[in-house]
Amino acid sequence: MKLSTLLQSIQALIRPEGMQHPQGEDRSITSIHYDSRQVKPGGLFVAIKGLKVDGHDFISHALDQGAAALVMEKPMTAPCTVPVIRVNQPRKALALLGASFYDNPSSKLHLTGITGTNGKTSTSYLLEAIFNEAGHATGVIGTINYRYGNKVFANPMTTPESLDIQQILADMVKEGITHVIMEISSHAVDLDRIFGLCFDTGVFTNLSQDHLDYHQTMDHYFDCKKRFFTEGLEHGQSQGKTVRAVINGNDDKGLEIKSLLTIPFYTTGSETAHIRLRNASLDILGIQGTLICPDGQIDIRSDAIGAHNLENILNAAGAALCAGVSLTAIKKGVEAFTVPGRLERVPTDLGFYVFVDYAHTPDGLLNVLQTLKPLTPGRLITVFGCGGDRDKGKRPKMGQIAETFSDLCIVTSDNPRSEEPDQIIDQIREGMKNKHHCVEPDRRKAIGQAIDCAKKGDCILIAGKGHETYQILKTRTIDFDDRTEARKALETHGL
Repeated sequence: MKLSTLLQSIQALIRPEGMQHPQGEDRSITSIHYDSRQVKPGGLFVAIKGLKVDGHDFISHALDQGAAALVMEKPMTAPCTVPVIRVNQPRKALALLGASFYDNPSSKLHLTGITGTNGKTSTSYLLEAIFNEAGHATGVIGTINYRYGNKVFANPMTTPESLDIQQILADMVKEGITHVIMEISSHAVDLDRIFGLCFDTGVFTNLSQDHLDYHQTMDHYFDCKKRFFTEGLEHGQSQGKTVRAVINGNDDKGLEIKSLLTIPFYTTGSETAHIRLRNASLDILGIQGTLICPDGQIDIRSDAIGAHNLENILNAAGAALCAGVSLTAIKKGVEAFTVPGRLERVPTDLGFYVFVDYAHTPDGLLNVLQTLKPLTPGRLITVFGCGGDRDKGKRPKMGQIAETFSDLCIVTSDNPRSEEPDQIIDQIREGMKNKHHCVEPDRRKAIGQAIDCAKKGDCILIAGKGHETYQILKTRTIDFDDRTEARKALETHGL
């Protein structure tokens, strides 16, 4: 693609001084990069500031790699023979350049974005199952992975960088995908990773404390969530899409977002919501009731457990209705729904129950424990920790929650990263006032300890890592899967 054609997409961002070496405007650009290590001859390098490094510090490396042009915010201080385009907001520039280079793939897809503290992944799996039952070719970009057709790829973050999103969506279009579901993190909104995407539907699940290591305050965290609905959905409208929203009516912040909307929306959950479950029954075997919505009603049943999964089901149903999916397909999708690491049952015939869940926030842990506690005939035993190099303020809160709703807690390591596990555990224990908890920093031993002390009717919750298959210990990342470790411990239980 000609550089001049690409630059048309970012005219509003180019600084008044324009471009250095404009005679190179007609050169061909064969690729776009934001990592200088990936630059290829003929590529355009966009210098963006990351959380730890600044792309402007790697301009010379990009040129050594063969960059044919540069897009950057800071002035060029060294002689340069390739075009240099200075912009005011390089992250937005990267997003728009990526969309232009890959022929705006989101405009060719039905794109649903799901945001909120908890429930994004489960809701995406639910909606994927519903779309599949409706006969749609579906792709997902989420916390666990991104996937389409028979292809599954590891995803290092909930929402990838903008350029990577455009490439993934372009690949999906080539593969015949028609409907895509994206988990939208607050970081992605704040860092303009989703800027320029054409969404059809935005879904809000809930808001509770998380990511304050990045956002610092709850107000800033919530502002990012709001921006997805007040700004992030605008581009789809500008491209002629009929954009809608689905809002959890049981969440106060959801109601605040609803009051700001200028687009059509569905509310879910409350007795007066557009989408709700009548005669709801929630037990250890799952959820059932009659789904009521503007399109009619239908009986549904799911193996998912708990009130939070009911919210996820209703939010997914709302997003499906926005896409014109029938109630029959919604019913079949809900019945087919499973999600790795979200109240995932580890099978055992030993007379007690074992669940693995990703709950790693105070609200997430509270939801899971409040779900399991009334359904557990015996004791509720919780194995959990908190991640290192993350929000320290939630550690004592999670300790208090675990102690309040468990009969026995085993405090252990999660992903300690660069921190000392004992220090993290001590901060967790600051919120634990009673003595019915144990400490075992070795997560494998902690899981084994929980299973060894379980009796008939007990329920064990292993919380925090869910679907993850690794553990981060200082500079090492080791293989570690809570589900695998639980199965191993069950095999040797009583020996």
